Amino acid sequence: MMHPVSRLLIANPWATGVDEDRLTAVRAALPEDTELALTTTAGDATELAREAAGRVDVLYVFGGDGTYNEVLNGIDAETPLGLIPGGGASVLPRALGLPSDAVSAAQRLGRGAGLRRISVGRVNGRRFGFACGIGLDAEIVRAVDLLGRRSDGRRPSNLVFAWTGVRTVARHRFKLDPALDVVGHGRAAFALVSNGPAFSYAGRLALRPAPHARFEGGIDLVAPARLRARKIPRFVWYALGRGDRARARDLVYVHDADRLEIVCDLPLPLEVDGEDLGDVENAVFEAERDAVTVLV
Repeated sequence: MMHPVSRLLIANPWATGVDEDRLTAVRAALPEDTELALTTTAGDATELAREAAGRVDVLYVFGGDGTYNEVLNGIDAETPLGLIPGGGASVLPRALGLPSDAVSAAQRLGRGAGLRRISVGRVNGRRFGFACGIGLDAEIVRAVDLLGRRSDGRRPSNLVFAWTGVRTVARHRFKLDPALDVVGHGRAAFALVSNGPAFSYAGRLALRPAPHARFEGGIDLVAPARLRARKIPRFVWYALGRGDRARARDLVYVHDADRLEIVCDLPLPLEVDGEDLGDVENAVFEAERDAVTVLV
């Protein structure tokens, strides 16, 4: 049982951008009465958030997207969350408009940031903050995970992630046929589901396959009908937020949905916020509106 505190900082010491010096600097930027809780294993952040919900005035989180995801699966709607970038991409805080530098973000959050109520997505009961994928995207996440951690315990770099993506597509000979059914909308090779405008980042460049998705709205789905080498430039164009998805004949596109269902021909990998959840044959996506309060 957590003893009463007014502010709590959950930090993942194994996140790519978290080390002793940065943690010290982040703590110095937050209010003096902020207590620290370090995670030690998978699932810790969810349990810590569940204990803190309704018991603290503010819950700060210093880690990567996996840590934020765990917290989202334990927090209530009213406890304000301050997300401090500490991962390789830190998509969620960046997509919310916070500085990518951890200390700058902590300073902004610590001196009284505004409140914003956002939606979260949910797939088969698991919450996600910004994105979820079935098929190719999740296959790339799994391939990166199989590379293991670096000698310092961190995950591979963004460059390794990008190269792994190229190799994964090459293994399919740059050809993917329809492998799943977006119920009521059509067949597709793989599917990307967004809860906000950024699906990921390549360095400073935001990848926005669903640029009209909003954190205050429902979920968006973008699912290429099939992949061929000659179509890759067009899909890159879509990934950069360009093009008219609503009229595209080579995409299944759904905007601002409350519920979507995908049925796979065979079990396909599923990822949420960059975390591999294993293979699924059926996935139910739901928008949980007004679910979480964040500091911005």
